[in-house]
Parts: sequence; C-alpha cells; structure tokens
Amino acid sequence: MRRRTPPPPSPLPQLDGVDPVRVRLPATGSWATVREYLVERLSGAGAGRVEALFDAGLVVGADGRPVAPDAPYAPGMFVWFHRELAPEVPVPFAIEVLYRDEHIVVADKPHFLATTPRGSHITETALARLRRDLGIQTLTAAHRLDRLTAGLVLFTVRPAERGAYQTLFRDRRVRKVYEAIAPCDPAPELPVTVRSRIVKERGVLTAREVPGEPNAVSRIELAGQRGGLGRYRLVPATGQTHQLRVHMNALGVPILGDPLYPRIAAPVPAGDFRRPLQLLARELEFTDPVTGAEHRFRSGRTLAAWTSYDAWAAV
Repeated sequence: MRRRTPPPPSPLPQLDGVDPVRVRLPATGSWATVREYLVERLSGAGAGRVEALFDAGLVVGADGRPVAPDAPYAPGMFVWFHRELAPEVPVPFAIEVLYRDEHIVVADKPHFLATTPRGSHITETALARLRRDLGIQTLTAAHRLDRLTAGLVLFTVRPAERGAYQTLFRDRRVRKVYEAIAPCDPAPELPVTVRSRIVKERGVLTAREVPGEPNAVSRIELAGQRGGLGRYRLVPATGQTHQLRVHMNALGVPILGDPLYPRIAAPVPAGDFRRPLQLLARELEFTDPVTGAEHRFRSGRTLAAWTSYDAWAAV
C-alpha cells in the first residue's frame, strides 16, 4: 500500500487561533488558471471574494509568495489563504485547563462552545480559544464533544503524536463517564445496558435507531433522585453521534434541555445561553500511549437543573 505524501507545511500563520484554508488543485481538470479553479471551488463565496483575495495577495503558494491572478493551473499544487470570518456571538463561559504537559492538554469545556471549528462556529471554539490562551499553535483535538455538551476534552500538542491518542478512542481504550439530568417519574428499570443500531444521515439534524446489528452500547444507571428528576450516570462503550441522547430518549427519559429529542424544538436565538443541555462528560480515564502514565480526570462542573431546577426551568 503506497503511503500518501504529507502536504507541505503552511506558509501562513494562524489568525485568532484558526488555521488558514489549504486547497490542493486536482490532478486533472480543464481550468486555465488557479484563480479560475478557486472561483468554481469557492462558488458559495462569490467570484468577487476570490478576486479580492488575489488582488490583495492573500492567496499564497508553498513558498509563501502570492499567487498571481493569471498563474497557470498546476495539477497537485497547494495554495493557502485565510477565509473571511463572519462575526460570532461570544460564548460567555470560561474553558478550564485541568492538565497540561508536553504531549496533551485536558480541558473542561462549557456548554455552547464547539470543540473544533465547523460551520458557523470558528473562533468561538475550544480549540481556537486554547491555541490563543496557551500559545500552542500545534494544538489539535483528539476527539470531539458536541457543542451543547459540557465536560472533558483531550487535545494533543505534537502533530506526530496525534494519531496515537486518536487511536485510543477508535479502539475504545478510553473510559468515559457522563452525567445527565432527566425525568425519573416514572423511571425505567435501571441499571440497564442499551444496545441498538444508530444511524445519522448527512444533512439530518437527528440520529435514529434502526433494525440491525447494534453499533451503539450504553450503560445507564440512576445515581440520584430529587422530586421528579433523576441524576443519571452514563457509560458509553461506543461513540455514535448523539448516542447517549438517543438512548435516554428511547428509555422515555429524554435529557433536559435537549433541542432535538424527543422532538426538534424551535431554534433558540443566537446568544441565548439560559437553558443548556443537561449532559456533562464527567470522567475521562486512559493509559497515555506515549508516556505510559495512567490518567484519570474529572470535570468540576455542575448541571444547573440538578442544583436549581426551578431557576433553570423558569427561563
């Protein structure tokens, strides 16, 4: 099996913790110039935006020099530029760094903060914030946590070691424990291990259970009860999209504040942070694949509906 040649390093620095866009020109095509290809590739941004990038010398090649607007198309060529970022509503909650060494950073992420840049969330992400705050441009996420979920996220410092930490999650050698607040009156018979097949289709907001070989396994326990609420301990053995939210909903106890399950709620206005999803990545435990150290981390966050349900429900 032939190994892929890694791309050359970026000639552009990060801006506000965000990497530049890297584009590789296809091996075959009928474009006459680099500009012509980018106009087609970035059709959503408009030809005028592409022209402006070239006019300002903001599209560069591997040597860091601006690519001329009439530069001939060169199959396999790499170019870089910084995208024009739309204003984002700041997430008014801090991200806590629980641990840092020369290999990893473990952070305690707040609700509403995406893990990595995606869609309309670019600078207001855990990765961009930590790169800015810690001054580590090479920082990358070893896994992802939903934007609406709070709790522990593992980041890697050295690009050459990222694969080793990602493999921990792929091979299910990371023990993850979540906490959730949901109704418990009436409560399902617990503890229980839920096994089902979950699919998440591109462009569809929700995941769903379908017949077939299970690909999602969750252990669900009741850790506490207060009135009609339960504090649940959730231990996923797999990592399907929305797995815990789908399994809790299937048990008849959807997680409080969930905008997708059991039904899709009306969109929340940008900047409304009053009713976070009551789901927290509480514990993360693994053997460091680089140092051999045994790591166990615990989030110090609390779920608002458990500590003050009346206040949480009133907003």
